[in-house]
Amino acid sequence: MVRLVAVLLAAAAVARAATTSAPSIVPGAYIVEYEDDQDSAAFVNTFGGQASLRKDLRFKLFKGASIQFNDIKNSDKIAAKVAELPTIKRIFPVRRYPLPQHTVHSTGDAGSEAVAKRDKKGHGDKGHGGKDKDTFTPHLMTQVNKFRDAGIKGRGVKIAIIDTGTDYLHPALGGCFGKRCLVSYGTDLVGDAFNGANTPEPDADPLDNCNGHGTHVAGIIAASSKNPYGIIGAAQDVTLGSYRVFGCTGDVGNDILIAAYNLAYEAGSDIITASIGGPSGWSEDPWATVVSRIVENGVPCVVSAGNDGATGIFYASTAANGKKVTAVGSFDNIKTPALLSTATFSVDGGSTASFGFTGGEPAAWANVSLPLWSVGFDTADPANGCTPYPDSTPDLSGYIVLVRRGSCTFVQKATNAAAKGAKYVIFYNNAAGTTSVSAVVNGILGVAMVTAEQGASWIKSLEAGSKVVAHMTDPLTAPKSLTYFDNTASAGFASGYTSWGPTFELEVKPQISTPGGMILSTYPRALGSYAVLSGTSMACPLAAAIYALVINVRGTKDPKTIENLLSATAHPNLFRAGGQSPPLLAPVPQQGAGLVQAWDAAHATTLLSVSSLSFNDTDHFNPTQEFDISNTGRRAVTYSLSNVGAATAYTFAAEGDITPDTFPSELTAEFATLSFSPSRFTIQAGRRKIVKVTAAAPAGLNAKRLPVYSGYVAINGTDGTALSLPYLGVAGSMHSAVVLDPAGALVSRARDHDNAPVPANTAFVVAPPHHANDTAYANTTEQPKLVVTLAMGSALVHVDVLSVGGVPAVVGQPEGVPALYNPRGTFEYKWDGRLVDGTYAPAGVYRFAVRALRIFGDAAKESEFDRSETVAFGLQYLA
Repeated sequence: MVRLVAVLLAAAAVARAATTSAPSIVPGAYIVEYEDDQDSAAFVNTFGGQASLRKDLRFKLFKGASIQFNDIKNSDKIAAKVAELPTIKRIFPVRRYPLPQHTVHSTGDAGSEAVAKRDKKGHGDKGHGGKDKDTFTPHLMTQVNKFRDAGIKGRGVKIAIIDTGTDYLHPALGGCFGKRCLVSYGTDLVGDAFNGANTPEPDADPLDNCNGHGTHVAGIIAASSKNPYGIIGAAQDVTLGSYRVFGCTGDVGNDILIAAYNLAYEAGSDIITASIGGPSGWSEDPWATVVSRIVENGVPCVVSAGNDGATGIFYASTAANGKKVTAVGSFDNIKTPALLSTATFSVDGGSTASFGFTGGEPAAWANVSLPLWSVGFDTADPANGCTPYPDSTPDLSGYIVLVRRGSCTFVQKATNAAAKGAKYVIFYNNAAGTTSVSAVVNGILGVAMVTAEQGASWIKSLEAGSKVVAHMTDPLTAPKSLTYFDNTASAGFASGYTSWGPTFELEVKPQISTPGGMILSTYPRALGSYAVLSGTSMACPLAAAIYALVINVRGTKDPKTIENLLSATAHPNLFRAGGQSPPLLAPVPQQGAGLVQAWDAAHATTLLSVSSLSFNDTDHFNPTQEFDISNTGRRAVTYSLSNVGAATAYTFAAEGDITPDTFPSELTAEFATLSFSPSRFTIQAGRRKIVKVTAAAPAGLNAKRLPVYSGYVAINGTDGTALSLPYLGVAGSMHSAVVLDPAGALVSRARDHDNAPVPANTAFVVAPPHHANDTAYANTTEQPKLVVTLAMGSALVHVDVLSVGGVPAVVGQPEGVPALYNPRGTFEYKWDGRLVDGTYAPAGVYRFAVRALRIFGDAAKESEFDRSETVAFGLQYLA
């Protein structure tokens, strides 16, 4: 067996520290879907004042409501009764999803003069999108530039953005909202003060002036070229809709997300894009099913795959994991743009020279002029500054400490500097460009980052005995310069942070990828007007814009047709992690079909009937599948089919493990064997051919480690056609995977954020029945907290409360269970003694017994559940 393991110590250290947590459930809140339409207010009134209407969700494609039950502790019992009503199709809890994740590398300043510096190859402001040809690098990577050069910019296509709102007053985003504006429709469903836990205050104005994510997304799609940095929207002539679903901070319930999607659909949107999500792995997730319903009704929906690549395989995000929903992964930009604050320095009292930096947190740099000092001169040392400084170190309060970015955290490096009196630290990067640094440490007033080249130049001067003085400026007001750096580490490869699929039922995710790493776009004027961000959040809107361009060329917005075209013409790339690229294609669960080639998709005359194939696992192996190849050209074409294997990724690091390995995991070079019937054939113009593909899983793999194999069916035609069809499967049994460790449930204290287990027989004193939320008992009581960690996803989790002493008996179930369609990760349940039937367990000694259904398990069979029991604990009620 050939084993190729990509290893980068620093990256691996970060990955191993990754944690997984499931979206939280809003206590007492449920979404109901009606069998037929009914008045939501009247329905809520049937509960006699015991419930309130969170949101009316009656739309063309979804008719229901989200309801808040006043009696939170008894809400599960009420919900169970509601589910039995003949007027209710289904009911599910409201889950909260966090603000979109992204990394802010640098921001601009609209109030200062913008300067765009050219890199060594001559790229600069016009070279990246001024009045000449489009050479904006994300567009070059995806062939978007060819559309703009041909005058195709998405005219007539409406794209709805579900996000944090849009700063439509930004001059590069039209400067207005409403009819004849770029952002012409939409609404604010929540208001500035909304944080996910309080009451939304919706209004008609989706302005984003406090977060920036949605404004960055809007610029990627449609920013005007009239900006100081030469930013180009990929589809400048589209019409944008903006649906704000987040306040300035916090998260959002899936009831609001469901409403936003339906509003966007009913407003006549041609495409809906959302860079939002949370771990799931189940296409049956309620939010995902609503988005799937919209796609089935003819509106393409693109959703970011997620930024949890560090957690490894089987971490598909919702609603990207919905059936027919296009999940978009991220590739890294071939160029690294950086918006740098400008300051100056001098060497040995000579003339001053300018340099660029990115301010961090804290950033009290105004009027600071101090000499630089470094603990070492090795610019390749990843551990520079990671250990306590020697006793010979001078008092650093009169210096700016220069430290290389490396293997330990920024906080650790800053802490070691502060121990010797340092107040200011500048980190120099170990990769192209800069990024924003957070190192909040006692005594440290300012941190910043400069480029690797600038840091190396200063270190050389310091090593020679020169005195280097940096004259710093306030990063909030300093003039900004745009500089482009060659990305020598990861240009054109899948981003390390991009989330891996597939779903737990082995549906292929993601579908496609576009550039999302190091993307320059618009930002709210209040936050600097322009910014460089990274994330699948940035890849997703580019995919939406590409959909619009393809619609312009092909005259169809059929979601299946466009997804199939983009998938078939995409370019898969090699796997890369830690600067190493083994000679294997990256697994399909990481990159999907690969990097989109939009022009090829728009002009393809060979069409495939599917965007991917899944052969499933050994228990559900579907070895022979069919797909159509259609020749829509004017001449007959002869096609040849072949198999190009990608790297096989082991789910578990070692036999016996139950939690998927973190990124980068072990890869092997064993491939599936494919046979085709026929493998070579001719299709006349306007005709199609059905092809059978028969797969044999790779031999020699350790099935107990759950290897996920994948690859591409290569389809080459005599007319120059070169297409690929991604596939995947598992050479093992998903059902055999443990979803709940026997020790996967524990009891902790409700106030313990670290979820430390309590010793057996720990006594908890809780508030009297019906008084759990009374503040009068906050300091004299503490609830037990059940902590459940799922090693793999489970479609159904039950929890029973068992009495201890004598014959164990089930006394009931606590709040929040059963839980449906759970991702792998950690769940928390605080318990005040109340059971699902509304009664309270008497004072006594108890255990929690947890049951989690295995993947592909039969819920009617008790043998299909994994089990875990906690230690015994005492429960007493305060008198």
